[in-house]
Amino acid sequence: MAPKGTQRRPLASRARAWTVPGPRTIAREVLPNGIVVLAYENFSSPSVVLSGLLWAGALDEPPERAGLAAFTAEMLTRGTAHRTFYEIYEAIESVGASLEFGAGYHTTGFSLKTLAEDLPALLEVLADVLRHPVFPEEEVEKVRGEILTDLRERAHDTRRMAALRFRETLFQAHPYGRSVDGYPETVQAITREDLIGFHRRFYSPRRMIIAVVGALRAEAAIQAIQGMLGDWEGERPEPPPVPAAARPERWIHVHTPIPGKSQIDLVMGTVGLARTDPDYYAAALANCVLGVFGMMGRLGDHVRDRDGLAYYVYSRLDAGLAPGPWSVIAGVAPEHLPRAVEGIRIEIRRLIERRVPAKELEDNKSFLIGSLPLRLETNEGIAGVLVDMELFELGLDYLERYPDLIVGLTAAEVQAAARKYLDPDRMVLATAGPDPALS
Repeated sequence: MAPKGTQRRPLASRARAWTVPGPRTIAREVLPNGIVVLAYENFSSPSVVLSGLLWAGALDEPPERAGLAAFTAEMLTRGTAHRTFYEIYEAIESVGASLEFGAGYHTTGFSLKTLAEDLPALLEVLADVLRHPVFPEEEVEKVRGEILTDLRERAHDTRRMAALRFRETLFQAHPYGRSVDGYPETVQAITREDLIGFHRRFYSPRRMIIAVVGALRAEAAIQAIQGMLGDWEGERPEPPPVPAAARPERWIHVHTPIPGKSQIDLVMGTVGLARTDPDYYAAALANCVLGVFGMMGRLGDHVRDRDGLAYYVYSRLDAGLAPGPWSVIAGVAPEHLPRAVEGIRIEIRRLIERRVPAKELEDNKSFLIGSLPLRLETNEGIAGVLVDMELFELGLDYLERYPDLIVGLTAAEVQAAARKYLDPDRMVLATAGPDPALS
């Protein structure tokens, strides 16, 4: 809020005053083997961050081996044809670097952070674990034990179980309904041969995306990736198209009882839209109004602050390569669940039935635009955005165009997006915790 006696510049002009990565500062090159490299120079610190993904995910695994993609990603640093697990660990830890992997539905992502002077050695480790993991039997069993322990903990975690049951119910008979982490019985069934076969079949440089951000010249960054991964060859099978997911035709409530808990966690929502959908920006602004802006938007104002019905409440729009969930997440006392759910539904109806007032719309636009520079304050943030820009084919000028995309949205477009995707009477409500007083 501007101090009294001052006048804020128009939103569009304030947004354009920021300098963001764009076509003149982002170097992009496609290597002969299909790897897309994006490089951005930032010499404000001596570090370099590398973020990337390759096309191997949970959609590539059979349902009876749910968790295979995640298990494979966890195993990459447990030993290669050239390095033991301890040698890999020592190479990373001895220079204070970090190297992480994680699988999603479509892709396996990775992140490397190190000082610029140590990048060549760490890139060599990254290339080795991506291309030459050997999945030692002893390490397979250690990682299996870690995953099974985490799944046992999940079964007693009200937030995680509400989220799990929500996805399973919303995306019935759809691959998005399966847990990326898997289930105890499916993880127990995964063999070393399954891991080797998954890696051999799906890990490929084709259409791989790597963003390098930090204290390194862009040309040198591209050459470094070329030197370590440029001779990697291979094609993975063409992934099948993601089937359409139907929105609920009625109100559905599923509850997972977890004894000994004092709080119920809930996830409530429907199927939303893909990131490349023309309605995305209007939906993102609607979601901001509903449960993001300030102290979690209208939901925070109404359900938590005014009525005191929730410990926390917010909304989330998961728009990816295919339509993901548009949901509300909250934690409530069991006796407050019916009123909290009704309060959420009231705010969804208000978003559908009445256009957002001009002042509130302007504030939410300002928030969405103003939060962008905050995401770009770190090398990690910039690298993550660059990967998304390539993944969703947004263009190298996306960050320059983004403010105008938001500024141009109207209250009518926001209302239309809410009406198109949200219906408070046709949603899945998943709760976990003590037995609720809600049918």
